[in-house]
Amino acid sequence: MELGDFELTVVSDGGFRLDGGAMFGVVPRTMWEKPAPPDERNRIRMGTNCLLVARGSDLLLIDTGIGDKHDARFQGLYGMDPHAVRLPDAIRRAGYELGDVNHVLLSHLHFDHCGWNTREQGGKIVPTFPKATYWLQRGEVDHGRLPNERDRASYFPANWEPLFEAGAAELFGDEAEPIPGVKAVRTPGHNADMCIVLLDGGADDARAVYWADLVPTAAHVPYPWIMGYDLYPLTTLENKKLWLPKATAGNWLCIFEHDPVTPFGRLVEEKPGRFRAVPVEAPRDQPART
Repeated sequence: MELGDFELTVVSDGGFRLDGGAMFGVVPRTMWEKPAPPDERNRIRMGTNCLLVARGSDLLLIDTGIGDKHDARFQGLYGMDPHAVRLPDAIRRAGYELGDVNHVLLSHLHFDHCGWNTREQGGKIVPTFPKATYWLQRGEVDHGRLPNERDRASYFPANWEPLFEAGAAELFGDEAEPIPGVKAVRTPGHNADMCIVLLDGGADDARAVYWADLVPTAAHVPYPWIMGYDLYPLTTLENKKLWLPKATAGNWLCIFEHDPVTPFGRLVEEKPGRFRAVPVEAPRDQPART
């Protein structure tokens, strides 16, 4: 999809499943099961919508999915499809090679957002994107190294420590702008240091936001639809009240990282303070990249 000076491409790492009750927190199942039907284990489908942003000589990737460093038990627990197209092949199908990516921007370091940061090669764990600078929020790295009992299962050091060993990591604080027009902004709530990513393609109608886990799916747009996984749900609520009106007023393109059906959307305000996502279809008639 063209967005001003940017070319945006959603590249998936395949689907997985998480507990529906955990994904919707205090929202009753009778309400959330309509947009997200659960399976027999109460798990709902989840997408891994990573985003390639191309501009001039720059190719930036936002988040890197789950990766391939997990055993069969892990894959079964999260309902991963063993036949799904994974992120490296999705990038190749988009017309790029892994060496074309020169920046990787991480919203945070939970396993489903940073798994393809690294891969096994020759008996070692090495960066998947050999020419890329990886941008990581400093506080998130600190927490990932010393997680607490509530979120320890979400962090796997093999997803980021080899980046430091390779000299490929760049730490930032409240904001980072790896390439002009792509800015990570610290937006706590899901955890203390998660970031959303704002994109400005250089025109009034060329703004977008990559919500990461602030608004993980289109169903999570309403203010109280907040994940049970969030460490600071009231902070999530505050940030939704800050950013959703901005995205609506500016008609920003919204990228929902975990929505298995609606990666792109725009927001409408049906009543004061009540927002809804309207799906946006990416053009299907663009010529293949050569």
